[in-house]
Amino acid sequence: MTTILRNLQEVRDRITTACFAAGRNPAGVQLLAVSKTFGADAVIDAVAAGQHAFGENYIQEGVEKIAAVRALHGGNLLWHCIGPVQSNKTKLVAENFDWVQSVDRLKIAQRLSDQRPAHLPPLQLCLQVNIDGGANKSGVLPEEAMALATEVAKLPRLALRGLMSIPEPAADFSVACAVHERARSLFDAINQAGVLSQPMDTLSMGMTADLEAAIHAGSTMVRVGTAIFGGRSSA
Repeated sequence: MTTILRNLQEVRDRITTACFAAGRNPAGVQLLAVSKTFGADAVIDAVAAGQHAFGENYIQEGVEKIAAVRALHGGNLLWHCIGPVQSNKTKLVAENFDWVQSVDRLKIAQRLSDQRPAHLPPLQLCLQVNIDGGANKSGVLPEEAMALATEVAKLPRLALRGLMSIPEPAADFSVACAVHERARSLFDAINQAGVLSQPMDTLSMGMTADLEAAIHAGSTMVRVGTAIFGGRSSA
């Protein structure tokens, strides 16, 4: 058994246990394996262990890895851009990724829409929300999220799927739950406001350290890197 296979099994067990503790069906929580700074060989090991959705923070690295993995394995994987997207990188994201979870400005969404190739399915998109107001964090402010969602949902070649958040590390489980529940409340409020033609279905929150709290609060997708691939040699 490879280390990655064993780690994936342990993470899946954590997700299942957290779902049962929260009275939820484990099938309602997707696992995104965050493969930033790890090579195509690590991704291939994860694929062999049954993982098919991967997250990349660094766009150029991600694009190169997508091409390398596709050459070795084919194209039956889903690739999520989960790092900051600057204007000069929107074309790379639009042409190579299946999802982008880190949009926090209408300008970036418009560029992604304009640059998404017509032969590809719509780019699946989450808005990143700065749910706890971290001064150095990316993300639209919660009070501005509904207006941004309303405008992004109108753009062609995009499909607004939900919200993503990366709160600061919490002191304990209850504090982490409280912050994640704020994101869940915002997600519900936007859906219930009737401003979207299609309701959002994805709430991407929770990582290696806090996935249990995120699942308790209603996360539908957890983004796990360290617990799967190990510690990283660079940030």
